[in-house]
Parts: sequence; structure tokens; C-alpha cells
Amino acid sequence: MIQDIAPHRYDNAYHPRPPKAGDRVFFYQDTITLLNGATGLPFLWEEAEALADLSQLPLTYLFAIDDVAFHWCHVVPQAVLEAAVPAKNGGFRDMEPGWLAFACITASQLHGWYHDHQFCGRCGFPAQPDKVERAMRCPACGNLVYPTISPAVIVAVTHGNRLLLTKYSRPGATRNYALIAGFAEIGEPLEDTVRREVMEEVGLPVKNIRFYKSQPWSFSSSLLSGFYCDLDTDDETVTLQEDELGEGTWFDRENLPQGGSAISLTHEMIERFRQGPV
Repeated sequence: MIQDIAPHRYDNAYHPRPPKAGDRVFFYQDTITLLNGATGLPFLWEEAEALADLSQLPLTYLFAIDDVAFHWCHVVPQAVLEAAVPAKNGGFRDMEPGWLAFACITASQLHGWYHDHQFCGRCGFPAQPDKVERAMRCPACGNLVYPTISPAVIVAVTHGNRLLLTKYSRPGATRNYALIAGFAEIGEPLEDTVRREVMEEVGLPVKNIRFYKSQPWSFSSSLLSGFYCDLDTDDETVTLQEDELGEGTWFDRENLPQGGSAISLTHEMIERFRQGPV
């Protein structure tokens, strides 16, 4: 999965430090990441410094991987812009090496959060980055806001040797088969999210809900929790939530379709079921 970057080590502790040679710096236009056009990777600090003097520009420390720190430069110098190519978040799925792909999408999530929290949600006063924590602090009322992470579930519904796969109906959505997924609601345990999402999307009751694994999914600023569960009826009839799904089909283990992104929890859970009982 995308976070599996071993032997590299992701360090999200907030310990800001000045950039050095070998570090990476991100530039953005709105929500679009600007990569080095010559390498297709985020700019090395020395590459960006060779194009423009960054010493007087506002920087935000993001995180580190091994001894490489990642920073966000709030201003895009013209020379950097001319040397850059835009990359949408989806493009990071196939970037090599994988640890830099993980860095790109995680940085994009943090940039989006900073961008969306420039003003205090309580009093409307301009917020400022906190000096001690990765947070935005309001100097007027003291409100402190941390990066937003939305809990969500990925659900593999099984019936003996069969697995339920779905396809989204939304325009532009991936056409690969997927598992049922959805966000947790306020006051709802994740196990209840599993029951509710399955009932809402395919009209089926489930039982024997088992947690499998979690995954940070920065594409939607969410933390995914994967669950397997069993169909709680002998009737496999699917009733689709048509504004969400365009297909819901049962597949025998030996006939499961191939495809999907190997960086995702959905893909791993489907492949795990293909290998035998979970």
C-alpha cells in the first residue's frame, strides 16, 4: 500500500528545521503540485535555490522521511514556475520511487488543510501556524485547529466462497471493481458504519464484522479501516443505491476480476480473499 515505504521511515513529528541540501521543497498553484520538469519529482532544495533565492520566502516544515525534510514554499518564484510541471494528486499513484509518491500525496493533504484553514472557524480572524504543534492558532480567540482526518471504512462482504464487488456510478469515478466504502457519521462506531453503509449501498444485512487493517488515504484526507463481514441472509439480491453505485456483483473466489491499484487497501483486501478464507 502507498504508506508501505520500508526501509524508509516516515517521521511526522513536528520539529521544524531550516532546509538543507538533499531536502525537498513543494510548490503549489491552488491545489496543483508543481514538480521539477526535468525529473518529475518534487524539487530538491538545492535545485530550487539555483533557480531563485528562497531565503526570504515563507516556508512551512511538513515532515521528514529518513533524514530528508520536506517543506512547503508559500510563494512560487517565476523561475521555478517556468521549470515546473503540474501534477494532479492522482498522478502520484504511479510515481517512482514509492516513498516520494507517499511524500507527495501526504504533503498535498497538509497543504490543502493549511489552505482551507487560513481563517478561524470560530471568530473569522486570520489564523496563524502554531509555533509548537502542527496546528493553526487564532491570535484573537485562541482557537486551535489540528489537521483534519476523516474516519472511513472499506468493507468486504463475503458469503462463503463469494465476494461482493461494486462499481461507482459517479462520472469520472474509477471503472475498476471496488469494495463498499463510506465515511463514519458523528456518534457512530466504525462497526455501525459498516452495517449502515452496506445496507444503504446494496440493501444487505451483515454479521461477523472483523477488523483487518487501516490505511491513511491522503487523496480524501481520510483514515480507512478495512473490515471483512459475512452476509446475514441466504438472499444475495443486491438493491443498489443508484446515485452512488452503478453495479454490485457477487464473484466466486476463483473468478474475481483482476485490476485495481496495488497501493490501496481495497486491492489488498480483494487479493487477500482471492488467496483463501480470511
